[in-house]
Amino acid sequence: MKLLLNLLRILVGVLFIFSGLIKANDPLGLSYKMDEFFEVLHLTFLSPFSLVYSVTMNTFEIVAGVAVLLGYRMRIFSVLLLLLISLFTFLTAYALFSGTIRECGCFGDCIKLSATETFWKDVALFVMILVIFIYRKRIQPVWGEKPTNALMIVGLVGSLGLQWYTLEHLPIVDCLGYKIGNNIPEKMKLPAGATPDVFETVLIYKKDGKEKEFTADNYPWSDSTWVFVDRKDKLIKEGSGEPPVKDFILTDMDGVNQTQAILSEAQPVYLFLVQNVKKAGSGWDKKMQALQQQFKEGKIYIYGVTASSKEDIAAFSKEHGIEFPFVQMDGTAIKTAGRSNPCLILLEKGTVKGKWHYNDIP
Repeated sequence: MKLLLNLLRILVGVLFIFSGLIKANDPLGLSYKMDEFFEVLHLTFLSPFSLVYSVTMNTFEIVAGVAVLLGYRMRIFSVLLLLLISLFTFLTAYALFSGTIRECGCFGDCIKLSATETFWKDVALFVMILVIFIYRKRIQPVWGEKPTNALMIVGLVGSLGLQWYTLEHLPIVDCLGYKIGNNIPEKMKLPAGATPDVFETVLIYKKDGKEKEFTADNYPWSDSTWVFVDRKDKLIKEGSGEPPVKDFILTDMDGVNQTQAILSEAQPVYLFLVQNVKKAGSGWDKKMQALQQQFKEGKIYIYGVTASSKEDIAAFSKEHGIEFPFVQMDGTAIKTAGRSNPCLILLEKGTVKGKWHYNDIP
């Protein structure tokens, strides 16, 4: 039993540290995935705190992994781990059997697992942690109190420090489709041999206090007493792959698609991503104004990219002395392209040549 417990401790500890470090590299990405869960579970009141939850969860995963490896206070950490893996298993089961969430983000964007793979991974972890919990009294610390406490502090400070750094700059390892070196037009294509997802439009109507879902095939066209509530796209056949870059569609303020023109431009093109102009960070004004001078001299192109309204864009431009034009793009696509608000991307004929957090704009 001792050999089995030690083996399980190593497996669980290493996996939790690995999982925590991958997500700590991009805590904003996990917070966006949490927002997705909050929406489908009708817990949107928790969304304003998703980044706090993300940082806390990543930190706990790393610290708990270190604790399991060291055999540190197993009576406490075995209980906490069992509660955490129970929550994870519930969420991954919900994602799998409801079909509302395709990926759970357990390993961030660097290692993508399907809902099925994630669920069975959590089931296996649940069994391992349950064994550790049952025999927790048999697990003794590997080293003495002082070195163990020191390593626990290193795990705590290191996990928080890594996440602070990535939030103040950008992820150290960029696993997204917009990383430096990627050609966006190429990344917008499906991988060779892959098939796209097939969706069906579902209409939700209400009658006599009860809601019901309809498709175009079974909608009661002759019954006008049904009241429209909502519509959604339901996945009916999962594809075998998807393009790394999705929804990269740039339109001007009149709704005209400018994507191809911008991606094929021969001169360097800077995209100044501001997902929400009302929530933009500060301290970048002088740097962008200096870059704007090159735009005025005809050396480069600059486009602001946002999901905000025309009125908000006008007020934002006036406040920060911005004279370059803005185009609009889906807010989720903007958050995926740049993990800061604002974020600056340099394109050369559609290829990403540079990417900067607003704190690091050159």
